[in-house]
Amino acid sequence: MVERVTATPAALALINQLKEKHGSLMFHQSGGCCDGSSPMCYPQGEFLTGDSDVLLGKIGDAPFYISEAQYKYWKHTQLIIDVVNGRGGMFSLEGPEGKRFLTRSRVFTPEEREKLNN
Repeated sequence: MVERVTATPAALALINQLKEKHGSLMFHQSGGCCDGSSPMCYPQGEFLTGDSDVLLGKIGDAPFYISEAQYKYWKHTQLIIDVVNGRGGMFSLEGPEGKRFLTRSRVFTPEEREKLNN
């Protein structure tokens, strides 16, 4: 199975830490503006998704959404959510931890693209 979004062990560890503090989580890949283009972490249901948001998959057990407009640009890549030291988006839950989520990506292979299209 080809996943459109995955997370590094460090990101999964931070997700578990945040889940202990805040309960169920969700992510939305920010499209820019105040927080750049960072993956934003919220308590489950706090960020309202709409018809123009695409569910890419789950990291940990947290659903991960992206806007349809961004998805069109990134659909040929796998998003790999990582974590680094530093301050992230001011609305994202990891900010007070001194860490921030970061999106890395890689282009799907032709074989992976074929599986995704089926």
